Amino acid sequence: MTPQISIVDLMIAFVPVLLVLMLMWRAQHDVKKSVAALARMLMQLILVGYFLLYIFNNSAPEYTAGLLLLMMSFASWISLNVAEKRTLALFIKALLAILIGGGAVLIVITQGVLDIEPWYNPRYILPLAGMIFASSMTAISLSLERYYAELKHNTCENALNVGFKAAMIPVVNSMLAVGVVSLPGMMTGQILSGVEPYIAARYQIMVMAMMFSATGLTVFVFLKLLAERSKASDSTRGLSSKRTQE
Repeated sequence: MTPQISIVDLMIAFVPVLLVLMLMWRAQHDVKKSVAALARMLMQLILVGYFLLYIFNNSAPEYTAGLLLLMMSFASWISLNVAEKRTLALFIKALLAILIGGGAVLIVITQGVLDIEPWYNPRYILPLAGMIFASSMTAISLSLERYYAELKHNTCENALNVGFKAAMIPVVNSMLAVGVVSLPGMMTGQILSGVEPYIAARYQIMVMAMMFSATGLTVFVFLKLLAERSKASDSTRGLSSKRTQE
């Protein structure tokens, strides 16, 4: 049986949070930023809880498709925080990468593994999509940051390889640590809700395979699109240089 968390129980969880805030205040850290982040987290999760309740009770394919597109758009935009300059072209590349890489994995998991009916059931689609898009978002950011850094003193091809390798590090580390260093959130939640540990382990294996695949495919597509842009820029610069010499 799933333990029910009351408002009072939830307030108890914030006792150590207050302790950390006090320590930050005494150390003269930026407490306001942390308080603002906590307040925003509370507001966002409460609103999302009620919003998802409405979506679950009024499921429709257009709602699910619209939310998936919105999630991908936000993930694509946020992933470009490390970019020297956010451009529409770069945003479209990130969006296409998440759509192709993350979308393909989402279809395989929901229709091939879980066989969800109907396909647009938001209770299953949205949480899984959230994990996939968040992983893809982080991967794009890491690959883009390393790509820009390496491009300053390396070839485009080497920069792309380093970017891909950097993007895969977090998910590979997670797979190495899972079950040994930590129990992942989904597995912990299922065990707390009464699911047998070996069943929860199967679902977590599915999730880890999903995250690894989505990360790899998304970054591969993104870097391929980025490489085409870089090659086009190099060709333009080379042509301009040649004309100048003539």
